[in-house]
Formats: sequence, C-alpha cells, structure tokens
Amino acid sequence: MGGGVHVAVVFVAVALAVLALLVGVHRYVWRRLVADTTAPGGTLRRAGTVAVWLLPLLSVGALVSGRAGAPFWLQKVLAWPGYLWLAALLYLTLALLVGEAVRPVLRRVLVRRTGGGTASGGDSSETVSSQVETPVTGNSPARAPVSGTPATLVADAPDTGPADPSRRLFVARAVGGAAAVAGLGTVGYGTYGVLRGPRVKRVTVPLAGLPRAAHGFRIAVVSDIHLGPILGRAHTQRIVDTINRTQPDLIAVVGDLVDGSVADLGPAAEPLARLEARHGAFFVTGNHEYFSGAAQWVDQVRELGLHPLENARVEIGGFDLAGVNDIAGEGEGRGPDFDRALGDRDRTRASVLLAHQPVVIDDAVAYGVDLQLSGHTHGGQLWPGNYVAELANPTVAGLERYGDTQLYVSRGAGAWGPPVRVGAPSDITVVHLASRQA
Repeated sequence: MGGGVHVAVVFVAVALAVLALLVGVHRYVWRRLVADTTAPGGTLRRAGTVAVWLLPLLSVGALVSGRAGAPFWLQKVLAWPGYLWLAALLYLTLALLVGEAVRPVLRRVLVRRTGGGTASGGDSSETVSSQVETPVTGNSPARAPVSGTPATLVADAPDTGPADPSRRLFVARAVGGAAAVAGLGTVGYGTYGVLRGPRVKRVTVPLAGLPRAAHGFRIAVVSDIHLGPILGRAHTQRIVDTINRTQPDLIAVVGDLVDGSVADLGPAAEPLARLEARHGAFFVTGNHEYFSGAAQWVDQVRELGLHPLENARVEIGGFDLAGVNDIAGEGEGRGPDFDRALGDRDRTRASVLLAHQPVVIDDAVAYGVDLQLSGHTHGGQLWPGNYVAELANPTVAGLERYGDTQLYVSRGAGAWGPPVRVGAPSDITVVHLASRQA
C-alpha cells in the first residue's frame, strides 16, 4: 500500500512540474510575442492573448480525445491545430531563446548608429537631453549646460533613433518577428516533409549464414505509419506506391501502423491490400496497436493480405524470418515470446527478426539473431528529440552491431502527434541482404 501511495505521489509531482513548465513556457511566449510587441488593450493584444489560452486547450483535446472515446470527426477537428501548436511552441520557444542573445546586441547597434541614448539604456525609451539657452550678457557664455547634462548636446539636436516605435518596441518587434518566421517556418517545412511522404533509403547488410542463392534479397522495411485523425488513406497510398516501386522480395511492416480503432481507420488502411512482393508482406505489432485494439488490427491486416507474425517464424529464401509482439502487449498477456519464435530453430541458418522496439536487442543477441529490424524511435522526429530518444533506445536510427547481431532502426514513414519532422526525415528502407559466400 505504501509503495502505491509513493508512486501516486511521484506521478502527481511530475504532472504538476510538467504543468508548471508548460504554463511558464506559454507565459514567456506570450510576453515576447504579444505583450512586448502590441499596445495594451489593442486588437492584436487581445487576439494574441486569446490564442495563447486557446491553443494549449486544443492541444490537450487532441492528446486525450482518442483515449477518451471522442467521435472520430471531433478528433480530426482537434488534431490539426492542437498537434501543430505543440510543434510550433517548441520551435518558437527555441527561436525566442536565441533571440535573447541577439536582443542586447541589436540595442547597442541601434544606439551607436543613431548616436542617441546610452549603450546601457536597456529597455527604457531613450530621449535626447535638453539644454537651456541663456541670453548673451557681458562676458556670459552664449549657452550654459544644465547641471548633469552633457555639454555636447543642444536643445535642437534631433533624436535620430527610431521615434515611433521606440527602440525597445522596435527591438521587440524585430526579434519577435524573426523568431516567429524561424519557428513557424521550421514547422511548415517539417509538415511538408511528412505530407510529401517518405523517401527510400537503401542499406546492404551482410549475413554470415545467408546462402549464395539468397544474395541480394531485398526487404522493404516500413515502420511507424501512424494512421490516425491526421494521416489517412492518402498517406497509406503514398507509402504503398513508394514500396511497390522498389520491387522488393519481401515487405516488413514493423509496428505502429495505427493510432485508432479499426472502425475509425479501417478504410484508411485498405490500400495496404495492394502491396506487392514476391514473398509477401509481414506485420508485427507496435506499442500503439495495444492502445488501439491489437487483436482487431491483427485480424484486419490479415484480411488485407499481410501475414502477422505473433511470436512466430517462417522459412523464406534461405533464411528464417521471425517476428515478436511488442513489449506493450505484456499488459494483455501477449508480449514478446522469443523462445516460441526462435527457440527451436536451426542456428546454422541466417535469421532476420522483426521487432518494433530496438530495446529487445539483448534478447535477439541471446537467441543468435543475425539481423533485427525495428522502428519506434522516429529518429527523434523533432530535433532535439533525438537526444531524448538516445536515452531510451540503444540505436535511434541506422545500422549498428551488437556482438554477432546487427540492428537496423528505421525512422518511420509517418509521425506521431504533430505531423512534423525536423532533423529526422521519414523513410522506407530497402535492406539488401548480402551473402558472404558470394
């Protein structure tokens, strides 16, 4: 009981810390982009304030509507603005933080160019100090500076700096505008990259036990398609067309196909029935399938002509192809079973394992797997998310060796949450198996 209370306290503390962070970030963005650049009580100030309140509410709605069982049409209404704001918030914040370093430099440049104010004037509005002229009487000087006023300035000296808006407003608008262009431009380009569809990568992997007859065998690997309220049937069709153009010998769909139920997303998945490969298409579950009704989706992909590998193995073209369920299935008693999939196989034969998450690589090594094909990481999806992904995964993207086992991790063909990728372009990878006997 005490342990359960401790876990609950930690969860609440973390949730409150995250909430406080989000509130602080939104307040910072509002201050720099709205409060510092608009007039109090003005239309732009009101609109910006409403947006900073409304957009995070849409983001929360997008995140929870699917799990809460909201109608699919409502999920779609919330998804675009809600998810895009999460990406926009990230890159606006990063751009504004860079702007903090630029801000004082820009002030100094303006002060030097205009010749007015002081370099340490900070955020105050600079005005030229006035002098009092005194009449010429006897030996009196023509002009006498007011005490504390630089004698070099005179009353009629013009203020050559930006008069309207003031320097402070000018700098705020310049830095805020540049940050908005940079942040929103990054999100726009990252969105285009997802909606354009994945690009094809090719990698050659030599396998010690692969017979010469299987040299050059091509496996098209696609993961993390993430059909949902944003990415639908057109996204699936682009992926199918791209895969078919590579003319693979076998297709491996390595989990996280969907973010939703068969009832909502069944039509979006239908183009998968047109996948073409000499040895067929195979499927293993990802963690998101267990949020969406894994058993129903396994049945659905089977009806579409894919072959689910639920802790199972088949012999194909001179090597063993095995697949294990995702570790998220352990909560349903349907987790990965490596002994069932690989325990009784002939280890003199080359083997390829389909497993959604790279973290099971230690089990693959223990069972003598030659090559594990995975996804899950999205390559980080949104920079600097790749550094976070490195903390939880042995390999974030690409090919690496672990003992006698090689691990290839695809960045995936879709996107989770924001339909945006920055620094981690989506891909479909054609793996060319190479025989060392060739």
